This record gives sequence, structure tokens and C-alpha cells, in this order.
Amino acid sequence: MALFSRDPATRAIKRLVEGMPQRSTINLTPGNVVFGLVLGSNNESTTVVDLESQAIVRWRIPWPFEYETDLAVFDVVEGQLATDLERNDLAQPEAVTLSDLPRRLGTYRGRRVRKWLEQAASPPDGPLFGFRGPSAPYWEFRGERPSVALVAADRGPQLLRRIEDGSTWVRFGWFGDDVWLLCEDAHAVRTIEATRRPSLAGKELATALGFRPTYVLTTLSRPIDGHCYKSCTGLLPRG
Repeated sequence: MALFSRDPATRAIKRLVEGMPQRSTINLTPGNVVFGLVLGSNNESTTVVDLESQAIVRWRIPWPFEYETDLAVFDVVEGQLATDLERNDLAQPEAVTLSDLPRRLGTYRGRRVRKWLEQAASPPDGPLFGFRGPSAPYWEFRGERPSVALVAADRGPQLLRRIEDGSTWVRFGWFGDDVWLLCEDAHAVRTIEATRRPSLAGKELATALGFRPTYVLTTLSRPIDGHCYKSCTGLLPRG
């Protein structure tokens, strides 16, 4: 609490988040100004908690060509919905398009965030995204299942670096499944690259990341050669 009283910027973010008008559903009026708490971001989409409804949303952001996203976990961001929300993607039913780049306002964490993450954690209702394996044909999606799953791993997670192609992978256990996902979390990728280790897990991973990873944010990609692929777009602390 003392931190909030000393830092005006932190106090301002706290007032913004905790004073946000609450809605039972997401306001998807084209052109509407929206506020989100970032859970994970890559150049395809940014996953946020909508601060008015606490629902999980994926923002399609028109990043400039060859510009890498600079949004980090628990950033508070402000954006404007596009005139055409492009809500016709059956593989990503919670995705909407922004008209321009979002504005980063600060960061926010604490008990409210812990509660939101606990509420958003995916239930054990079968394999991740409803299918086994790394991908599924796009034509099999009907818009009935979310393309985001916040997983509370019951084993791991572990970061692994493949020497042959330089890719980073996340391995974790979830209700009996041994899950391997390509890692697209820039902080996690930089972390294992900096250590020059082939793998990180447990206390070593927590020390390298700067926090104990409690959740694995997983998402489905847009179609690539007709298939949508699972990936990890964020390793998150408890809150």
C-alpha cells in the first residue's frame, strides 16, 4: 500500500482500473474505446482481460511492417475498436480488430489480477482446445470453443531450446497430458537465450524469469496452410 502512496503513476493506474465502470458483457460497438490488461502479445494478436467485463479478448493490432510488439504481461493498455471488427473468424471467436496501435498506460497487478486469472483458468474438460496434437484443420472450427486457454499447469512448465533451429518450446503437464508448445513469449525466449542453457525448470526458471510461472497462456493461430496451431504466448505469475 505504501508503494501506491509514493508513486503518482501507480496511483493513477490503480484509480483507473478499480474505478472502471463494470459491465456484464463486452462492449463491441465499433469505434468504442476499450481498456485491457495484457496477458500475452505477439504480432498476430494480443490477449487481454477486458477491464469493464473481465472477459478474455484477443486484439488484432495493426503493427507496422517488421515492428515487434512491445507489450508485456500486466500492461494496462487503451485501444479503439475498428469500424470493421472482423468477428467472422470461427477459429478465433473472441478476436476483434483495433483501428490503431494501443496506448500503454502503465502496469497493474495484485489481488484483483489474481482473482481474474483464477476465474479465467481453463477447466479440465478434455484435451487443450478440444483436440489432441499440435494443430487442427481450419474447416473443423465452428466458433463454439475459445481460441485462448489459460492453463494452471500441474507439472512444469519447463522451457526448452532446440539447438537445430533455435526455437523455444514450453513443456508442461495438464490433467494427464504431456503438452509441448512453441513459445512465442518474447520475455521467456530472451530469458533462455541469455542463460545459454538448453532447458530451464523449477527454481532456475523462476529465478531467470524473475517470477514463478503459475499459468501458461495458450492460443490458436490463424490458419497456416489450412491448419490452426497451438502455441504459448505467455508465461504468467500468479498475479
